[in-house]
Amino acid sequence: MAGMEQIAGMALQQTLSPQMRQSLNILQAPLAELREMVDTELRENPALEEIPPDPLPQAAKEKPSGGLDEQWGEYYAQRATAEPWTREADERRQHFLDSQVRPTTLREHLLAQVATWSEAEQRIAREIVGNLDERGYLRADPEEIARAGESSPETVERVLEKIHALDPPGGAARNLSECLLLQLERNGRQYSDAARIVRHHLEELGRKKLDDIAEALGIGIADVRKAAEEITRLDPRPGSAFSSEPEQIVIPEILIEPDGDGYAVRLNSDGIPSLRVADSSKDMLPGSSREVREYLRDKIKSGNFLIRSIQQRQQTLLNIGREIVERQRDFLEHGPSQLRPMTMSQVADAVGVHETTVSRAATGKYIATPQGIFEIKYFFTHGYTTSAGKEVSNESVRLAISLLVKEENQRRPHSDEGIVKLLADQGLTVARRTVAKYRDQLGILPSHLRKSFAG
Repeated sequence: MAGMEQIAGMALQQTLSPQMRQSLNILQAPLAELREMVDTELRENPALEEIPPDPLPQAAKEKPSGGLDEQWGEYYAQRATAEPWTREADERRQHFLDSQVRPTTLREHLLAQVATWSEAEQRIAREIVGNLDERGYLRADPEEIARAGESSPETVERVLEKIHALDPPGGAARNLSECLLLQLERNGRQYSDAARIVRHHLEELGRKKLDDIAEALGIGIADVRKAAEEITRLDPRPGSAFSSEPEQIVIPEILIEPDGDGYAVRLNSDGIPSLRVADSSKDMLPGSSREVREYLRDKIKSGNFLIRSIQQRQQTLLNIGREIVERQRDFLEHGPSQLRPMTMSQVADAVGVHETTVSRAATGKYIATPQGIFEIKYFFTHGYTTSAGKEVSNESVRLAISLLVKEENQRRPHSDEGIVKLLADQGLTVARRTVAKYRDQLGILPSHLRKSFAG
C-alpha cells in the first residue's frame, strides 16, 4: 500500500547574500534602471549622500589620473560649468523623466512573468529573452545560450518550453511554423487541420496550393479554406506589439570615438551620481547607543558596498569597450561587413572576469561607435574561416546573404543552394541549412515566394 514518509537528508545549495544579489543587479541594470536603483538607495540609506558636481581643482585638471573617480569628476565638472547644480533643478529634471510614458518592452514583459521562478531558471530565461529579435523570435541556439548561462542545452530547452507558455503566445519561437503552432496549442487546436497545415504544408499555403493540401491531408477544399482563415488570424510577429514606440531612445553606455590613429573609449555616466558616505553618519557613531551604532555601521557598510559595486560595474564596461576596440578595429573602420568572430569567453579571459560577468554586463546595454549605435551583444558572435584564412562573424554572413538577396534578379531569385554557391565564390563555406536558418532570421522569404511577390 502506497504511503508517505519523511526522509532526512543533507544537500549543498549555493545561495546569494542580499548584497551579492544587489551587486549582480547593479552589473546587469541598464543606465536608466541603475539611476532608479541609486535614487532608491539614497532615499532609504541615511548614510549615503550625493556629491554635488563641483568643478575639479586646477591640479586635477592639469594632471588627471584616468581612474573612474576622476572620470566622474571630470564629467560633473563639465556639467557644473554648463549648468549650475541645484537640488530643485535636479528634481524638476527627474519629474520630467518620470512623467514620460514608455510602453513596456517585450523583455520587461517576459521577465516580469518569470520573477517567481528559481534563480537558475531566471538566469537562463534572461539569456533567452536577451536573444529575441523585434519579432519575438529566438535568434540563438540552445547550445549558445547554455554556454552563456552555465547550463546544459537540455535545461535551456526545458526553460524555453516554460517561456513558450507565457504571454505573448508564440513568443521565443525559433521559426514561423513553431510560432503559429504555439498559438494553436494555446487554443487547444494542436490536432486541428490548421495545425497539420502549419506543420507540413506552410509553403504550399503561401503559394495558395489549396488543392494540393486538400489531397495530401485527405480533406475537402472547404476545410482547407476554413483552416487557412484560422491561420491568418494568428500573429506571425508576436513581439511587434511591444515595439510600437515611434521613437525608441537608446542610451549608449560605452562611447568609442576616433582619437588620432586609434580610438578612445569612455563611459557615458550621465545620470549616475557620484556617491559618498556622509560624514554626519560617521560623526554620530561616538556617544550613540549600541542600537544606533549597529544601525549606522550597517548603513555605512551597505553604502560603501553600493559605491564599490557601481565602480566595478563601470570598470567592467570600460574593459569590455577596450577589448571591442582591440578586436574589432576593422569593424570600426569599415562597418558590419568586417565584424570578426568574438565570444564572451575570449573577452572574459582578456578582462579577467568570469564569462557570466561579461554576459550580465552586456545584457540590454548599447555602445556608440563610428559605425552607429549597437547593442553590446551584437559584437559577440561565432563565425567562419574563409578560404583565404580570414575569420568572419555569423553577422557578416547574415549581411552577405541579405546583400545577395537585395541585389538579385527578382524574376529569378536565388535559391538557398544558389546562395551557398555565391557565398562559396566569396570564400565562405556555409551549409544550405545554415543559409535557410539565417534567411529565416532575417525575415527573408524562400525563393519561390520572393518570385511570387515580385510579380
